[in-house]
Amino acid sequence: MRHYAVIVAVFLYWGVSNATAQTPSLRREAAHTIGEMQHITTADGIETVKRITLGGIPQWISVRGRHEGNPILLFLHGGPGFTMMPASWAYMRPWEEYFTVVQWDQRGAGKTYVENDPTKIAPTMTMDRIVADAEELIRYLLATYDKDKIVLMGHSWGTILGVELAQKHPEWFYAYVGVSQGVNVQKNERMGYRALIEYYQRVGNAEAVEELMAIAPYPGASATEAREKLHVQRKWLLRAESEGLSADGYTWRLPDNHYYDVVRLSPVYTEQDIKAWSEGIEFSVEALWPEVVAVDFDDTISFKCPVILFHGRHDLTVSATLAAQWFKRLQAPSKKLIWFNDSAHMLLENEPGKAFLHLVEDVLPLTSAGATVPPR
Repeated sequence: MRHYAVIVAVFLYWGVSNATAQTPSLRREAAHTIGEMQHITTADGIETVKRITLGGIPQWISVRGRHEGNPILLFLHGGPGFTMMPASWAYMRPWEEYFTVVQWDQRGAGKTYVENDPTKIAPTMTMDRIVADAEELIRYLLATYDKDKIVLMGHSWGTILGVELAQKHPEWFYAYVGVSQGVNVQKNERMGYRALIEYYQRVGNAEAVEELMAIAPYPGASATEAREKLHVQRKWLLRAESEGLSADGYTWRLPDNHYYDVVRLSPVYTEQDIKAWSEGIEFSVEALWPEVVAVDFDDTISFKCPVILFHGRHDLTVSATLAAQWFKRLQAPSKKLIWFNDSAHMLLENEPGKAFLHLVEDVLPLTSAGATVPPR
């Protein structure tokens, strides 16, 4: 869910177009400076990037927070394969004053992709296996950091994993926070497809309309067909964004969010990791899309932990309409839907300040007492 939908060719394009802008030496110098600026210096702070074993293979996590007494927040990245670890320095550092934030490069993604032979792990690339990996990770976090519960937060594809985990283990979570929440992928894709055609008809782009009409019916009956048509639909969704048109694409009215440049400046990613970041997206989408396109949470509406949804008002990648309809029927100990009116799918990039504000005001109070919170 975007990033169950990202077109790998786009990232290859970004890589070529930016290659001359950042030489390896300049990149390393800039990344080092960023890392030094964001170094955690508190006596009880946590700052680690490490490899652990999950599901029988090495996988990478980052754990960062100003105070070890603060609640843990595990972020499940989008994609599949669209890791947040290398970009979190730009969008999430304030979170670390209130939470111990855990980034995880899932099986087949980012630094974890580097560690494992793709041909060997390809047969294990299933939703059930990644959910099981997440279960192992959460048990590890609870034991290692002596916690009773954590906050679980997922974006896009990560919301699919998040709902599965919240359903299976509500006792583990102070709250489940769904960012760009996926509900019914077949309905979602049909709605986004129709809206995109209507948009290009309005702006008079005949080429886009012709290509989009040629893949009807969308998203397709079989998983293979759906995956092939996906590339065409996402190409035009991203094109609307990159040309500066006011379509409801990945980011709202932001022609270039420089996401790949942000990744390239990561203080925790090497050049090899950056290359693998793009490869891991391709590998993960190819392996997991048949399962993703079958996801349907229409009847999954009963939760035993608090639920908070963050959603961009202009999101077509993961339908804002479907998320709102699902939320109305949701049953949970407490629930809240927070609209990001100046955002599309990538609301953490469009409105990072608002995301941080609501984490502190709406999520933090749900955690246990005793967290070390700096004065506001």
